[in-house]
Amino acid sequence: MGLTCQSCGKALLNDKFNIKLGNHEAFVIALAGNPNVGKSTVFNALTGLKQHTGNWPGKTVTNARGHYTHKDKEFMLVDLPGTYSLLANSVEEQVARDFICFGKPNATVVVVDATCLERNLNLVLQVMELTDHVVLCVNLMDEARRKGISVDLDTLQKSLGIPVVGTTARSGEGLTNLMDEVHDISLGLKITSPKNINYSKDIEEEIKGLVPKLENIFGNTLNPRWVALRLLEGDQTLLDSIHQFLYTEIYSNKDTEVACFYE
Repeated sequence: MGLTCQSCGKALLNDKFNIKLGNHEAFVIALAGNPNVGKSTVFNALTGLKQHTGNWPGKTVTNARGHYTHKDKEFMLVDLPGTYSLLANSVEEQVARDFICFGKPNATVVVVDATCLERNLNLVLQVMELTDHVVLCVNLMDEARRKGISVDLDTLQKSLGIPVVGTTARSGEGLTNLMDEVHDISLGLKITSPKNINYSKDIEEEIKGLVPKLENIFGNTLNPRWVALRLLEGDQTLLDSIHQFLYTEIYSNKDTEVACFYE
């Protein structure tokens, strides 16, 4: 659970992300993906008319969320802005990154286009570095078949170490399987082993030096390896977000250590 208990996590969703859970037992699912991969079609197919829209607090970016029930459990699906990465080079990227990182969804579904996987996998790998509660939804399988493209879902799943489901959202194909995987990941019934991305020797040495210090500050509230990578990149937006979302949540005797990242 990290430094934040479950009830505090729900309060964070309300206070920081303007997401109110009518049922506090509901599981929160993030829906991520590049633009034009059919992500909104997946969202609409799963939630139907049980949707609400607004803006992310302090942003002009639309906040869409909806509900669905599967195996007697309620799920709130949060449709994140379409992005090509989580490097926070735009408002949309920062919103998507911050929700996955600080909103602590029970699972993150990354939707990709079956006809151009190579273009979409960059975002998938970035999400996998941030959280291991990931399900890959390979959408537009009908378009792939029409173009003579065969996607080996089993091999992709073994290579990435996360559940992979093929779908054609507009016809409903594969959506039950997708909900099954989300259910199992959210309830902890399935444990994933996302592929670990190894960088150059110099970078890995720097990461190795930073991780223990970050673990001491954040516990398991944040993925220390991922934070280390962002710090090495000099990502000021992450420091700003840590201050916004976590600064008051960290134990008081850690404040000086967190503040040192700003110097």
